[in-house]
Order: sequence, then structure tokens, then C-alpha cells
Amino acid sequence: GSDQHRGWFHSSLLESCGTRGCAPYHAVLTHGFVMAEDGQKMSKSLGNVVAPQDVIKQSGADILRLWVVGSDYSEDLRIGSEILKQHADVYRRLRNTLRYLLGNLNNFNDAERLDIAEMPELERWVLHRLHELDGRLKQTCDDYNFHAFFSELHSFCAVELSAFYFDVRKDSLYCDAANSTRRRAARTVLDTLFNCLTAWLAPFICFTAEEAWRVRHGNDAESVHMRSFPDVPAKWRNDELAARWQKIMTMRRVVTKALETERAAKNIGSSLEAHPVVYISAEYEKLLDGIDVADMCITSDITITVGDVPSGAAMLEDVANIGVVFARAEGDKCERCWKVLEEVGQDDEHAGVCLRCADAVRQSTVSA
Repeated sequence: GSDQHRGWFHSSLLESCGTRGCAPYHAVLTHGFVMAEDGQKMSKSLGNVVAPQDVIKQSGADILRLWVVGSDYSEDLRIGSEILKQHADVYRRLRNTLRYLLGNLNNFNDAERLDIAEMPELERWVLHRLHELDGRLKQTCDDYNFHAFFSELHSFCAVELSAFYFDVRKDSLYCDAANSTRRRAARTVLDTLFNCLTAWLAPFICFTAEEAWRVRHGNDAESVHMRSFPDVPAKWRNDELAARWQKIMTMRRVVTKALETERAAKNIGSSLEAHPVVYISAEYEKLLDGIDVADMCITSDITITVGDVPSGAAMLEDVANIGVVFARAEGDKCERCWKVLEEVGQDDEHAGVCLRCADAVRQSTVSA
């Protein structure tokens, strides 16, 4: 604690330097005092004492550990019911990320794995982000700056994975044929994510990481805490690709916001009922080359138009030259993937589904 700067740390330093000519320690890490939620000193008379045993009994040890790693120890640390509630919400997001990975990795094996060169750009972007996080984790361990890294790791799980990558790839994971390149690439990346996240989270939420690891590999598997952090290949780094996808996600944000407005107005119930027209600049036209924009925006179809944004189009204040004009998708709803497409019903063998789903059903029937 900070009260030892002029006490044990300083007196030990003086004595050791005077008698031995060197410091008694290589480094000293100190932290502030633990205070009540309102910043007051904890006192039984005030009734604001938070006992670790009570937190563990009510919420579990991992919630308490999350509070520790999420706190800036260079200042006084505050704790209370509302703060612990916030960390419980963080915990649920992390746990749900691991649950999603486990659910979609059922029966995954090395025969299904793809090399990075065979993967779509979206999967290569995720691997790039893992490379960035791996570098920051190692720097974090050297600097003892855990709370800053953990904040980024939580944001990665909650925003970049759950709200973006998982959301986009749900359709492929659930509806593509089992041997499709896109589905195999997604499952390969999910396996990589699981291996990295369980190792990275193990020091912070040790019981949950161990539980997830044993659910995947069995109770006889070696503990997750016996692992080292995974080696992340340098070839995963792709700064040019990352910059491109940052702009693509900006465009997606404009589209999803426009669809949220239509959903709030009761014009659609699901984004798959939409076929929006997106107006973009020539710069974005090049960025979107080779990208399935409808798949990325989770719509049944999408029309990209290069040119000036018409008046009345939905836009965001912080994004110029991108606008969205809403239109409903035409056709029938596929009973399997729920996309609204004109091709639904064209397959004689499977009348209620789109052509992609009809092929996937046939392949699964043959393999069974």
C-alpha cells in the first residue's frame, strides 16, 4: 500500500544500500487503499465494509478477481454493490463469449481446419486482432498494467466478437454446408479464439477458464493453468487489411443504425426483411470489392450505389458520404435461413428453402 513508501520500502532501501551497496529488491509495485463506493474510508460504524468472503459467497471468486484486475491500482480502489454489479455484467459477457465458442465448436477436428491463406478476409481480420492483443498482453505483463489490457480484452469480446464477428458469421455456421470454405474458416478461427481466450482469461477468471477448458477437452485434460500463452504467428499481422476493415465496419454501422430505426418504427421485425440501398463514395467501392455486403450487414440483399447521398437518406453525423435508403426485400422467407429471397421455392426437392439451403440439406442427407 501507499503508506509504505516512507515506511518499509524506503527504510529497507536505505538499510540495504548502506550495508550491502544495492537495493533489497528488483522492483516494488504498490497500490492505493481499498475504499467504499463513495470514496470514504471503510468503517464498521458506517456499515460500508465489503468483506471479500461475502462477495465470493454471493457472486463467486471470479467476480472479485474481475474487480481487482479492472481497477486502477495506482489510485485508491473503490468497491461496493453497484461496482460489483458492473463487474458481474462484464463477467456474463465473457462467459457468454466462451459459451458461444463451445457451442459452435462441437465435433471440430483438424481435418476441418483451414490455413490462413484459404480464409476469407473477415477471418484474417480476426487473426490480425489476436496478433495485436497478444503483443499488448505481453507488454501488459512486463508493465504490470493489467487493468488497461483487460478493458481492451473485454471490449474485443463484447464488441468486435459478439456484436460483430459472431453476429455476421451466425448464418454461415448455422446454414452453410458443413464442408463449405466459409464455415470451415469460421470454425477454424473459433477454435483459435477459444485457445487464446481461455489462456488469456485464465489469470483473471481462473475458475471459469478452467471450466470452459474441461468442457471442451474433458475432465482428464491437463489444467488450463498448466498452459503457456499461445504462440501467435507473425504472419497473422496485416495492418493494411485492418485499416480496410475499419472503414468497412464504419459503413456497416450506418446500415445497421438505419435498420434499427426501421425496426423501431415497426416497418420490419428483422434485418433479414430488408433490402437497403446504400450510397457510397468511390473510395468505398474499392474497399467493398469481393465483400458480401448483404451477409456482413445481415440483410437478405443489398444494393450498393456510388454517388451523392440523396436527401432523406439515413446517415450518421460522424460519417460523411454514406447514406441508406430503406427498402423491403422481395420474395418468400426461407424456412431454414430466414432470408427473404425470390429464389425460395425454385428447388423441386425442397420447396420451402432457398437454393443454398437446399444444397446444404442434400449434402447433409448424403453424408448421414
